[in-house]
Amino acid sequence: MAKMLAARLHALGEPMSIDSIDVPTPRATDVLVRVRACGIVPNMANVINNWPTWFPHQPLPKFPAIFGLDAAGVVEAVGEAVLHTKPGDRVYVNPLRGCGSCQVCRGGELSRCRYFTLNGYFSTSRDGQRIFDLYPYGGFSQYMTAPQSSIVNLPGNMTFEQAGKLGYIGTSYGALRNAAAGPGQVALIDGITGTLGVASTLLALASGASRVLGTGRNEELLKRVRELDPERIEVMRLGDGSTGEWAKSRTGGEGADYVISALGAKAPVETMLDSMQGVRRGGRVVNVGGVADRLPVDVKWLMDEQVQLIGSNWFSTAQGQELADMVATGALDLSYLQTKPFPLARVNEAISGLEDRDGGFSNYVVIP
Repeated sequence: MAKMLAARLHALGEPMSIDSIDVPTPRATDVLVRVRACGIVPNMANVINNWPTWFPHQPLPKFPAIFGLDAAGVVEAVGEAVLHTKPGDRVYVNPLRGCGSCQVCRGGELSRCRYFTLNGYFSTSRDGQRIFDLYPYGGFSQYMTAPQSSIVNLPGNMTFEQAGKLGYIGTSYGALRNAAAGPGQVALIDGITGTLGVASTLLALASGASRVLGTGRNEELLKRVRELDPERIEVMRLGDGSTGEWAKSRTGGEGADYVISALGAKAPVETMLDSMQGVRRGGRVVNVGGVADRLPVDVKWLMDEQVQLIGSNWFSTAQGQELADMVATGALDLSYLQTKPFPLARVNEAISGLEDRDGGFSNYVVIP
């Protein structure tokens, strides 16, 4: 059989090894993709080194495991039951997997499936190993198989390296969809300088937002975000005052139409509580990042103000295709991404040595 190189993790806390293994054969409804670029998730180092202490009830794939979340490349071969995707297509592989047959999967909402699994990363289901067994190949390999339903077709003006960021951009897009973002609205993005925050900003602007208010800690990154559209973006450094009061003061006391909480997983919970106070009556607060502790919510305030608090996780393949189409038409410009490529042989260095100097503008990718 033909061979390929893959970075495989044999045990938690150990470096990945570059192994020669068989090129997989796609099943009837699968496609085989030659990976040209795979985005590196900043949280990957925590997953492969500290997983039991982070999410003890959510499984990783059996070792040796091939990780790699956001893969893009060229279709090499297709199964006999694949109707639309063909060899030579430039594609992004959405890593979201569900069982495919439950009610929510049949409705296209795989993120609500009890088998929710991110291929090449982790699962939130105790039974997630069954999904990993079906699709054991992540993007840190030269070839991978994927279901035809996970394929996003890429336009010619979108590079494979840019597509390696679609996981974060798509997650931000899913959050804005849950926020019912639209023209003429005011957005408040908490954590605007991070990967989810910068993407949410650009997508809010592309959706016709009249203004985007944003908070962050790094003054230089806040300046860079504002320069994306100085007429519509206003920023405030966290620590310089109350986010909620600032948002109300910038909207005549009304508040933002929606809040995107794009904070990191170790951010203090008080930061999110503060930003929630910046939403208007009847507005929506969408959490797409995370905070360090449980959120003590005043449900009477939610009731009185008719505010909706929404958790948002990943995005559908259909939404991924919408993003690719936005890039094709110029509605979404990904030239802000600063790509830093690493060959497969340096995957361990890439994972452990991520620097956050460029915040949401950086784009680390592995090139198998």
